[in-house]
Amino acid sequence: MLIEGLYKVTAYEKTAEGILAMVHLNKDHAIFKGHFPGNPVMPGVCMIQIIKELTEEATGKNLFLAVSSNIKFMAIINPDKNPDLKISIDISEDNGEVRVKNTTTFDETVALKLNAIFKIID
Repeated sequence: MLIEGLYKVTAYEKTAEGILAMVHLNKDHAIFKGHFPGNPVMPGVCMIQIIKELTEEATGKNLFLAVSSNIKFMAIINPDKNPDLKISIDISEDNGEVRVKNTTTFDETVALKLNAIFKIID
C-alpha cells in the first residue's frame, strides 16, 4: 500500500470479469487535513492508486499506469459522509498489458468511472 493507513479493504470477491471490493476510508488520515481543511475530499489520484493496488492484488503483477483513456469524477467522495466505497473492476490481460474498467460507488451514487491500461513491470 503506497499511502499507508488511507483505506482498508473490508470485502474482496473475484468475479468472472475481475473483482468487486468494498473499501473503508480512514477519515482521520493526514491526507484529508490538507485536502481540504474542514471539508475533506478524497483526492482523485488516491482513488486511481487504490484501483491500481486492487488490480495488482487480483493479477499478482506489478503494474504501471500507461494510459488513462477515460476518467470521470462524478461525485465528491467525502470520507466523513461516505467512507465506504464499492469498487468494481473489470480486468483483461493481453500482450503485457492489463486493461481495467472501473466503477466506484458509495450508496447508490456513482463517484468515479475509469478506463485505463496498465503495463506489467518486473
